[in-house]
Amino acid sequence: MSADLFELNCSVRTDSGKGASRRLRRLDDAIPAILYGGNKDPMALTIAHDDILHATENEAFFSHVITLNIGKDKEKAVIKALQRHPAKPFIMHADFLRVDEKQAITVKVPLHFINEDKCVGVKLGSGSIRKTLNEIEISCLPSNLPAYIEVDMLEVEVGQTLHISDIALPEGVTSVALSHGEDSDLSIAQVQAPRGGGDSSDAADAGEDDTAVDDSGDGADS
Repeated sequence: MSADLFELNCSVRTDSGKGASRRLRRLDDAIPAILYGGNKDPMALTIAHDDILHATENEAFFSHVITLNIGKDKEKAVIKALQRHPAKPFIMHADFLRVDEKQAITVKVPLHFINEDKCVGVKLGSGSIRKTLNEIEISCLPSNLPAYIEVDMLEVEVGQTLHISDIALPEGVTSVALSHGEDSDLSIAQVQAPRGGGDSSDAADAGEDDTAVDDSGDGADS
């Protein structure tokens, strides 16, 4: 993925401590950040709050290589942690990990579910889709980093559960969970049977019976 999609202008932060971070947020409308990894010393940074807030509004920000403009230098990195205010729409701190194009990185990427409305278990079995994961952790070279992973629900039947191993991962991308063995093959979604366990024809018949009873009964109060 191209790092040109996301760029953040940063400056090197020389002061440290909670007091300095509070002043930074309150007076400069900026946040403290840290850049680490890549066999280099960690670097304390300052980023304009509005810049990073706007960037994080795009889901792809969390699964892209980001360009950090630090003075005249440029560093390629991925976001590893983001601390938000518990009650306000405010970012408190950001952690970035340097990337090397020749070394694999570990990143969480979102799952995009497709064909939910055409799912066999939903259309023919009157089931409902229950999602148990909305992202998975992957390992790949920065150049192979996907913005998201698609999960096709088209052929999933009632009672069937999809696991991580059922996902078609892009070339050069591996699942971190699956590298730990079959016991880590977590479920990502399932099509649950309709309540009552009956099929669609039973449900239709039941609906007709209910209608007949209502028509012949006392009916609703006027």
